[in-house]
Parts: sequence; structure tokens; C-alpha cells
Amino acid sequence: MLTFRRALIISAAVLTLLFIFRSSHSSPTQPQPQPLTADSLAKAEATSKTKVEQPARQETTDPPKAKPKETATWKGVGSAQINSKKPKTQISLDDLRKRPLRDQLEYQFPYDVDTKFPAYIWQTWKYTPASGDFEEIFREAEASWTVLHPTFVHEVITDTVAVHLMRHLYASVPEVLEAYNALPLPVLKADFFRYLILLARGGIYSDIDTAALKSATDWVPLDVPRTSYGLVVGIEADPDREDWAQWYSRRIQFCQWTIQAKPGHPVLRNIVANITEETLKRKAEGRLTKDTKNIVEFTGPALWTDTIFNFFNDPEYFDMSTSKGNITWEQFTGIRSAKKVGDVIVLPITSFSPGVRQMGAGEDDDPMAFVKHNFEGTWKPEAERHIGEVI
Repeated sequence: MLTFRRALIISAAVLTLLFIFRSSHSSPTQPQPQPLTADSLAKAEATSKTKVEQPARQETTDPPKAKPKETATWKGVGSAQINSKKPKTQISLDDLRKRPLRDQLEYQFPYDVDTKFPAYIWQTWKYTPASGDFEEIFREAEASWTVLHPTFVHEVITDTVAVHLMRHLYASVPEVLEAYNALPLPVLKADFFRYLILLARGGIYSDIDTAALKSATDWVPLDVPRTSYGLVVGIEADPDREDWAQWYSRRIQFCQWTIQAKPGHPVLRNIVANITEETLKRKAEGRLTKDTKNIVEFTGPALWTDTIFNFFNDPEYFDMSTSKGNITWEQFTGIRSAKKVGDVIVLPITSFSPGVRQMGAGEDDDPMAFVKHNFEGTWKPEAERHIGEVI
């Protein structure tokens, strides 16, 4: 017979077993909600201010992932495989500055091909479009970038802003800042700026005298995964005449008036390191003058082209064991559609140079015409040129 005393003992035992069961299935490390106080809000705000600013529309804050080798098939050259870098462990600023410049840049601006292209459009000029001094000849072209990219952040950077922006982005790499400030000509700073802003923030750089003909979302075929490439370049010159060397620096020359990139791309890292090292070397030797000769070789399209080809044939990034030889201009001459080498998309001459009426370029209404270069920069001696003017 169940007496009152026995019922009480059984009830206590059941409650004890239930308590033990629930305790054993709860996570001992589960964080408990804390009351929201003025102090906690202040700490959260301070923490948020110390975080690295993320580019617009870039949806990942994770460090670059170690990825398997990615095969890029290239007709006539076999296959090339691009090697991914493993994520770096955190190191102190003092230890970082003891490392080679390229390592410092890689650490500060890591590259992850899986991320989206940041929705930035960068241009430089003496004035912003909001200024009454902004030249009318540029207004329609400048506005075309906003019209065709309504969800992008479109910035026209003036000289003064550029100096402060570089100081903010490269404060942890003082050699780069020293080189940027030491460059004696505005045109040299203009060249350097485009590489620096894309390395640090990514997006699209385009000269102020260019007009967008199609949205950047249409530059590369949709069947090419956006997570498989991090740099988009176009051909500026593909001369087929015997005296081409009298007119151009390279047999195939990549243009630098329009570039799209994900931040941290190795090509950008290499060209920033090259310009920095060469500038500081010339400065130390007293050879950093306002001589306007060989600008294309120092910071311009010749150096840009060489850096891209060096990347294509760099064993650090590509496994060319199955290829028939180095990738050269011969693989790009006469192309009529986009070509992919590793994580780089190369567009034909029509894409960024329509209407030049030479070297096989199509007209502005060609399906492959994406950006129109109007060559409206003032053609005066480079020493007098402004940071936003072209050569």
C-alpha cells in the first residue's frame, strides 16, 4: 500500500533523477547572457573600432583558406595550376616589419579568391564631381559608372584625399608610404595609387576619362565561377606591324587605365613591392628626379605587363610541369573573347579599347566593348600632369 511517506520519497527520487539527467545533457561551456550595461556598450564600441574595416559588399571576414590546387586549362600551353597560400598566424608589428616587404604586404592584405569582388569604383582627379571646377568633358563619362553600377560605392579621390587615404591604408608598411611620398611626378603617383588602392581595398580602378559601356557584372561570362578568379585585365595594344617597338613597349601590352581586382591579389602585391623597392633605391642613390623618360617602365603599362607575365610563369603560383613552355604574348595576340589563366581573366582589346580602329579592336557597339577610353587627359609634359591625368 502506497503510504504518504512512500509517495513523498518516490517523488523526491524522481525529481533528483530528472535534475541529474538535465545537468548531464547541458553544455558546461554554454555562455550565459549578460545584462546590457553602459560599461559593456562602451567595451563593444571600443572593440568594433579596432576591427579592420572590410570592403563594401565583401561578405567574408575569415582568413584566406588553404585551397586545393586549381587547374586552369590554357589552349596550346597545357594546364597551369595556381597554388593557394596557407593562412598566416598572428604576429606582432615589430616582428612583421623585420620580414621582407612582400611578406608584410601579404600579411596586411591577404588574398582569398573565394570572396566576392568588392563593389568599389575608384577614380582620381583634381576635383570631385560635386565641385563647380569639375570639367564638363568628364561629367558624362564619370556619371556612366554610377548609372551602370547603382549598388557600387563610387569615389573620385582628389590629391589631398589620396595622401590621407594612403597614410591610413599603409600606416603599417612605412616603406610604401615613403616611396609614394617620394615619387617626384604626379603621373608616377597616379600609377602607384591605382595599384595601392586595389591591393588594399579591391574593386575597380578606372581613369577619369573612361566611360562605362556595360556593367562590370557582364565583363566575364556567367559560366565562369566568380570564386575562380581575382583579377580582370584588358589588352591595350596588340600591334602586328614590324616596327611595333617604335610605338609600344611590349608586343602585347595590358592596359592599366581600367583594372578590376580582389584585394591582396599577388600581381598587385608584386607590383607595389617592385615600385616601392625601385623608388627607395633611386632615392638612396640620388637618381629620383623629374626625368619624364621611361615612365612606362617605372610605374606604367610596361611594368604592369611584365608583372602579369611574371605571375603567369611563376612556379610559386603555377605548376607548369604539363605545359609546353612559358606563357607569352603569343597566347594572347588576336584573341576575341575572354581568356582565363589561373585566377586571372584577360579580356581582348575591344573590351577596354573599343573604337581605336586598329589592332583588330571592335567599335563601341561590339558585344565585347565594356569600357571606352576617351583619352581626354591633357597632353602636356608629364612633369606638369595631375595625379588623375593619363599618359
